[in-house]
Amino acid sequence: MSRLKFGCLPTAIGSLPHTNAQEACRSILRYLPAIPAWPQLPKRSFKENMYVQFSEGFPGITMEEERIYVDRSQGLDSALERLHTAYLKNDPTGYAISPEYAAGLHAFLSSEVKSPLAIKGQVTGPVSWGLFITDQQHYSIIYDETLAEALAKHLRLKASWQENALKQISPTSIIFIDEPYLTSLGSAFVSLPSTQVLALLREVLAGINGVKGVHCCGETDWSLVLRLPIDILSFDTYNYPNTLSLYPAEVKSFLERGGTIAWGIIPNDEEALVRETIASLNERLEEAIAPFNREGLRFRQLIEQGLLTPSCGLASLSLGAAEQALEFLEQLSTKLRKRYII
Repeated sequence: MSRLKFGCLPTAIGSLPHTNAQEACRSILRYLPAIPAWPQLPKRSFKENMYVQFSEGFPGITMEEERIYVDRSQGLDSALERLHTAYLKNDPTGYAISPEYAAGLHAFLSSEVKSPLAIKGQVTGPVSWGLFITDQQHYSIIYDETLAEALAKHLRLKASWQENALKQISPTSIIFIDEPYLTSLGSAFVSLPSTQVLALLREVLAGINGVKGVHCCGETDWSLVLRLPIDILSFDTYNYPNTLSLYPAEVKSFLERGGTIAWGIIPNDEEALVRETIASLNERLEEAIAPFNREGLRFRQLIEQGLLTPSCGLASLSLGAAEQALEFLEQLSTKLRKRYII
């Protein structure tokens, strides 16, 4: 586990509303110079949708206009064998993320990034990817044992390739596994045993050598997530401030191991954003942290072992609102660090 203490430095979850990759990178580097994150740009292209972005090279993957699915009629055996061989060799070179699918990543890799503490990337998690991607009969591929095993290996290689690319900029890389569908576990719509969920996530995490985190932007069983070998737990603090405090013992153990909590305190909703100020966001964050103080965790420790982020991606905002969210993020971090860290 990483022993880095980020001291509530700011970083991003991933997406921005820009269609120009260079402009998106300039915004990231302006507001988040210490821990910049490459921007996902879903408004630029359907291929930068978080589920499509990591699909290149998966056996049978097919796109028709704005639909993506696995076409079983193609015959998947040879592609599955190639994937298995690359996995056994730990060779991600055939599973690169191309500029066509991630203009933001490639613009970021060619940007002038000045001595960051760390560089952040992200990959869609196996549970969310496997539930979203279906076969041609609209059946989620995660329910197919062979394809579920394949998708975890595929995303592991994608994460490994990305990490190697980011390390060209900084020796310290952070990769978040983004798992929005974890909010659906245990519902009538998703029937996955926790053993399978953990196994799939562990497989992808094993492909990341640097700092690794899991992000979920809703309510989920955080005790399940905290069983994983992760350094950072990222959650939507703005909309779900009390969900993590339901697991005080698990959070305390996580922090004692050197873990970091990424507090997603900046709203990614435009109406909410215009109502907030730095003072109100600071108060909201302190209210989210207070239950942990009552459990014996020091406020300063939670700040020291914290990151600040938006509640989730910012792609749904206007360009101006996204800039405002990043500015709030930078200003709130500066306020906290002046008071508790510097």
